[in-house]
Amino acid sequence: MATKSVDKKGTKPVATNRMARRDYEILEILECGLVLKGSEVKALREAKVQLTDAYGRIRDGELWLSGMHIAAYSHGTGAFNHEVDRDRKLLVHRSDILHLRARVDQERLALIPLSLYFKDGRAKVELALGKARKNYDKRQALAKRDADLETRRAVVRAGRDD
Repeated sequence: MATKSVDKKGTKPVATNRMARRDYEILEILECGLVLKGSEVKALREAKVQLTDAYGRIRDGELWLSGMHIAAYSHGTGAFNHEVDRDRKLLVHRSDILHLRARVDQERLALIPLSLYFKDGRAKVELALGKARKNYDKRQALAKRDADLETRRAVVRAGRDD
């Protein structure tokens, strides 16, 4: 009997938090594992997750992700489905947690999830240490991004004219 080989290598993005890079100045990025239930993993594979209101926090020496909404699995039944808005534990080395706690407490920074993806078949979240931007900083960031986009377009147009 021939078995079908499933390729688990590589990274498969599930969700991104696009507003995070606009609202926060990203200082440091850390890859974390997630403690999930079976129906949560199946719902993630269907990309039924929202990261916009999610944030990380350190509680009792452990790192937790709060506010992440994973919708109920479509083929699951009531008793076997998961709670959609529960706090989920993040898997990180103890030294990283101590480092994050020190920076968060001293510099008043936030822990923001940037993206959620599968890496070699395991769910991972990219957690960033960020400093909140003021409204004028957001406008400056948008203006800089638009200027960079215009420059790239001009370079492409100049390349076509040759």
